[in-house]
Amino acid sequence: MPGIPSRHKSIFLLAGVVLLQVLLLALQIKRDSEGRLIRVWTVGAFSPFERAGNHGIGHLRETWRHYFALQNASRENEQLRRENDELKMQVNQLQSKATEADRLALLLNFHKSHENVPMLGARVIATSAGTASATIMLDRGAKDHIKKNMGVITPEGVVGKVVEVYDNTSEVLLLTDKDSGVGAMLGNSRVQSPVGGAGEPLLFMKYVPNDDVVNVGERVVTSGMDKIFPRDLPIGTITDIKPGNPFKSIRIRPSANLERLEEVIVLLTLQPLQMNQETETAKPSASVASKPVGEPTKSPSDGAAAKPAAATLSPVKPASAPASSAPVPDPANAAAVKPE
Repeated sequence: MPGIPSRHKSIFLLAGVVLLQVLLLALQIKRDSEGRLIRVWTVGAFSPFERAGNHGIGHLRETWRHYFALQNASRENEQLRRENDELKMQVNQLQSKATEADRLALLLNFHKSHENVPMLGARVIATSAGTASATIMLDRGAKDHIKKNMGVITPEGVVGKVVEVYDNTSEVLLLTDKDSGVGAMLGNSRVQSPVGGAGEPLLFMKYVPNDDVVNVGERVVTSGMDKIFPRDLPIGTITDIKPGNPFKSIRIRPSANLERLEEVIVLLTLQPLQMNQETETAKPSASVASKPVGEPTKSPSDGAAAKPAAATLSPVKPASAPASSAPVPDPANAAAVKPE
């Protein structure tokens, strides 16, 4: 290494002595709040580097922590999603059970109001797959005293009639089927005319002359002339009237929801039923509807527990049997209404 020229040695020496004096002065000089001046200078010189290093390390630490946190959050979200799906299924099941309990309470109330009329509760187990016919299958048959041409209803109105009977099942032809029909009459004028289906949700009333007064919204009930249904059972409500030649074209909306049948009642007799407007729109009583799903409900007739989801009407002999030999339904055995 080349040496320092002699003419510059004195300059470097002077600079070194001055620097040393400044450092000594900095060591000796104190500030009231910041300590010695040398410390202030040192801190000021290294603080930017410390801040930069601390920021970088903190950023790396947060990134690393968030990486693992995101993994845990992902696992927790997946678990919460599964739990949410399970809770949704449970809610749907509880809603379905509550709806079923309401339907069964309605059937129970209907049966209690007609205890002297032989009837049998049944569950719909199948429906027609095609559009050519509108039929349903019931879980009751010949062993339960069901016969052909017996009427099938719900508390809301007429459903159809039994067309085929097997040992443990039976087939019901709905009113909406194009081959179905029922003796009917207008609720106000009592004009009698048959009502049939056309393979669609609405029914049709036939052979009503153009001179007869018919109003939209008028109720249509059974006439009892078909020897299948008692008189004055609700069939539906008139929704549309058009003049024709020579008869009016009258369309009727069924009172019973024929597209969503789950439980029905088979009439074992032609004994008249009193089904007024209150019966058609009857709701489950508060004492029944307020009970939790699955909790037994006491029947006021005999005090026996009636499970909302597993009750049946007691089978009764058809009314076609002689009056002297027809068994009288025992109220103690008719406390429940749900089909098996």
